[in-house]
Amino acid sequence: GKKVLTRHSLVTPRRMTTVYTREDVAKHASSASNWVTIDDKVYDLTRFASFHPGGKAFIDRVAGQDATEKFYAFHRQDILKGLAAKYLIGVVSDPPSKRHANVVLAPGELSQVPYAEPSAFQGLPSPFYDESHFRFRAALRRFFDEEVMPDAVSLDARGVHPSKDLWRKLGSRGILASRVQSGPWLQDVVDNCGVVLPGGIKPAEFDAFHELIAHEESSGRLGVPGYADGLGAGFVIGLPPVLQFGTSEVSRRVGREVLTGVKRICLAISGPEAGSDVANVECRAEKTKDGKHYVVNGVKKWITNGVFADYFVTAVRTGPPGSGVKGLSLLLVERSEGLETKPIKTSYSASAGTAYVTYEDVLVPVTNLLGKEGDGFRLIMHNFNHERWYIVAGANRASRLVVEECFKWATQRLVFGKPLIEQPVIRQKLAKMVSQVEGVQTWLEAVTYQMQHMSHQEQAKKLAGPIALLKLFSTRVANDVSDESCQILGGRAITVTGMGQVVERFQRSAKFAAILGGSEEIMAELGIRQAMRAMPNARL
Repeated sequence: GKKVLTRHSLVTPRRMTTVYTREDVAKHASSASNWVTIDDKVYDLTRFASFHPGGKAFIDRVAGQDATEKFYAFHRQDILKGLAAKYLIGVVSDPPSKRHANVVLAPGELSQVPYAEPSAFQGLPSPFYDESHFRFRAALRRFFDEEVMPDAVSLDARGVHPSKDLWRKLGSRGILASRVQSGPWLQDVVDNCGVVLPGGIKPAEFDAFHELIAHEESSGRLGVPGYADGLGAGFVIGLPPVLQFGTSEVSRRVGREVLTGVKRICLAISGPEAGSDVANVECRAEKTKDGKHYVVNGVKKWITNGVFADYFVTAVRTGPPGSGVKGLSLLLVERSEGLETKPIKTSYSASAGTAYVTYEDVLVPVTNLLGKEGDGFRLIMHNFNHERWYIVAGANRASRLVVEECFKWATQRLVFGKPLIEQPVIRQKLAKMVSQVEGVQTWLEAVTYQMQHMSHQEQAKKLAGPIALLKLFSTRVANDVSDESCQILGGRAITVTGMGQVVERFQRSAKFAAILGGSEEIMAELGIRQAMRAMPNARL
């Protein structure tokens, strides 16, 4: 999978590259004519020097030289693909070879950095994956590399929401359909809406591990947490209740609209009065006198994708005040008169569309009731297992990306005359992060296999506790990875741009998974309480 750059591998937008010797480059060693080599390429930086953010003198000092080590001490490889490309004039006649050659991956190819991918995707055997999973991941990776990542960092920094056009691409390429639980809706959108699943996967062969891969590739691996959540965090947890508990007409119509990216959906459970305490939701829904509609009044807070959503799967109280869980219902509320959303500023990007939602006399057809009236709490709990599993998938893939960043940095960063990774304390930090991330991955894959072979009823009975504890484990690991990676990258890890930007965005967002979908404390309580119910009268 590795691509080694050679003098024959590069084409500029203007012309085929010219081959230069290092002696040719050395002749241009002044501010009047400044050429440098980086990796196997030759750049003319004469005009750029005056615009360099670090000052002209810095560029002039490397004129006529191989500037590879100095470049990578301060810049990410992305700079060479963007800004630097316009100053590219050729390649060197004797490019670096073997381990000294720069490795560049083509779109869709997997990383060869140790532990940068789950072990099955770095050549180790696994009982969970077959050829279709490798093909599926490669197709997803290529899509995000080509269609999303070129602009993702910039859009994330500016707080721009993913465009409607991109959402439609996510729909037509089957990426949205790959991120909800397998069911008849998958075959429906393939047969009737022109959706093609990544890698040519057929709905009949789609399993929980394909979905796991879809979550990993669509969220954590991208390294832009806010923008990645804007690509469907609300959709992943908002659409399943509609597909599973809506009427046949509602589930088919809304399912097609959302899975093709034409419309967007979110889950609106939490309110300012009740976060983890779902039983005390105050948002009310009362029937009209003719019994044809509900009138919804109340507020919801911290609703991911709510700013741009068309549908809101909303927890409402249909029972009297104080009715607790028995008085809760779940409604599909369409954006309409009386429903307003306002953005909430959080510690990650506004691209996620986190919203404060107000409902003022919003009319909702009774046909938009999901399940039965008073059945809302059961439906919410039913949805939580899948939501928490999905959160683990994204959070651990984000942690894995940070491990990869740390390996790269520790290898290329020179301190005290040698690579940073030669310091024992750095190797200890890497060892800790790797062992924790791999531990989460192993448990996650085991739970995924169990989910695939159990009904929803069995999952609720036997997996709610393990999934809760797995989520707790993964977010504690993310906290440790955030801490250790910041120490490895130092000041760069708290700088928004530059070498440590992926770590900086991670440490600003790692706590999200520790709160959303149930706080760590609630996860711990749920996991052990479920174990207590299964505890026999065993004695020491």
